[in-house]
Amino acid sequence: MARKPSPDAPDSAALKDHIRDSANHIWLAGLGAFAKAQQEGGKVFESLIKDGLHMQQQTQQVAEEKIAQATHTMSTLASQFTERAGGSWDRLETLFEQRVAKAMHRLGWPSADDVAALHARIAALEQALAHTKPIKATPAPVKRQAAQPPVAKRPATQRAATKGPAAKTAKPVATPTRTASRSTRSPKR
Repeated sequence: MARKPSPDAPDSAALKDHIRDSANHIWLAGLGAFAKAQQEGGKVFESLIKDGLHMQQQTQQVAEEKIAQATHTMSTLASQFTERAGGSWDRLETLFEQRVAKAMHRLGWPSADDVAALHARIAALEQALAHTKPIKATPAPVKRQAAQPPVAKRPATQRAATKGPAAKTAKPVATPTRTASRSTRSPKR
């Protein structure tokens, strides 16, 4: 069975020709663009380099500005922190000094101001002494010697016995011993 040609058949052949012509024109346009790009490719490449360089410079400038802002912000924060920390250390140091001074005062130790006042008084006294005339030295009072206990005299018979050649063989008179100063306790066994 043979097919019957459709009434739209001439139109479909024309449509096919039209599509084939359009595809051919697109192909030729692409080849033309490629040829033109090859001819002007150097110019386009140089133009892209200039645009890239310009973009890089703008990016670096923006980055440097941001870095400068960040640096300024950080230095400001650091200085504020340093001031606050310094103030805290100053308050802590003052508190420590006050407590140490209070403890020293309770112990009776002189303060630095007391010592400075004493140094000033000593300097003033030294100057006053330097301007006075020296006083003649008076002899020191004579010290009296303590009275010695009286010596007990020996009886006359003992004196006669100790004189002469027999004195060497004579026994000395026994002197009373001190028993009061000695301990009367017996040693422990």
